[in-house]
Amino acid sequence: MVAESAREFEALEAQAATLLEMFRRAGYEQVAPSIIQPADIFLDQIGEAIRGRTYVFTDLAGEELCLRPDLTVPVSRLYLERHPLADVEARYCYNGPAFRFQPGRASLRHPREFRQAGIECFDVQDRDGADVEIIRLAVEAVSSAGLRASRLRFGDIALFYALIEALSLPERWRLKLRHYFWRPPAFHALLARLAKGERPDGDGPVAALAAALGAEDPVRAEELVANYAESKGFPLTGNRSLGEITERLLDHAADLRAEPLPKEVATVIDYYLAVQAPPQEAVDRIGMIAKGAGIDLGPALYTLARRFERLEESGIDLSTASFATEFGRDLEYYSGIVFQIEARQSDKASPIAGGGRYDGLLRSLGASAETPAVGAAIHTERLLASVGGAS
Repeated sequence: MVAESAREFEALEAQAATLLEMFRRAGYEQVAPSIIQPADIFLDQIGEAIRGRTYVFTDLAGEELCLRPDLTVPVSRLYLERHPLADVEARYCYNGPAFRFQPGRASLRHPREFRQAGIECFDVQDRDGADVEIIRLAVEAVSSAGLRASRLRFGDIALFYALIEALSLPERWRLKLRHYFWRPPAFHALLARLAKGERPDGDGPVAALAAALGAEDPVRAEELVANYAESKGFPLTGNRSLGEITERLLDHAADLRAEPLPKEVATVIDYYLAVQAPPQEAVDRIGMIAKGAGIDLGPALYTLARRFERLEESGIDLSTASFATEFGRDLEYYSGIVFQIEARQSDKASPIAGGGRYDGLLRSLGASAETPAVGAAIHTERLLASVGGAS
């Protein structure tokens, strides 16, 4: 990867100064979290899509570390270091490098090392107000840097969770669909199988072993798996530990015992995930789907509609915006509204900025309870290229 020129470096620094000054004026304290982070924290929180692209290494003391693939988790950890009870309202801004492996080859819009300038807002109880504040600041920030032609794309993780909770389906599949939601290909494969009334493969030695485990506790199940592997001469080596292999077999066993998913429920989920439209039209279509299914999405759908109303009241133009129920499934810590800002001349896979609500992240990082949190990050190289007309 070719190093940036001195001119590009100076342009990025000048752009970052503009962005950070705007954030500071809005009441955000500038922070600089560590570039090197504990690997286990990231691998647990960021999700499958980013987990496989994170640079992980072991230091001389044997500790597994990583180069941060984003800055939300490091800033959240910094917040908890300052406020262990997660009970203090705080606003932080930052600018710095992040690192992700790029399948194929790195490019100007998808480099292995890139800069993020962003904002994070913690423990603000007015969730509507905080969401609007973050989105408005992100839009104003890219505009202040010179981006004129842009569009907004929205999604809502909480709305999908509300749909799954409202539908009448076996608890096993409710949990499974929530888990697989973050992996779209696997999710759609699972849903397609369930919609056809197909059960997991119950034949063969693996299925027989899974069925034999039944509802055994994990410790006893591991013993049975180890004994089985030894009796068959299978070496327990490779990428997965005995515990991971056992966990997958127990999961398969639970699938075998579960009641089938009603086909009409799978159809409702399919209809829901097909929605992609301007914000208000999307809200209306989702409302019609819920009404047709005889379920109540009232609170979650009302919250989404209210967000859009308040965004427009704050001066955000939603005339070219879109809402997609499939959008926002890359980072698993998101829990509510998600958004991204796209340059008109670029595709949706290369957003200029993005973010959303992640109320459960701080608890996962050690807080005693769920804490309101929302943020946004700007990919500053893409912003600079778009402002300059580069592709």
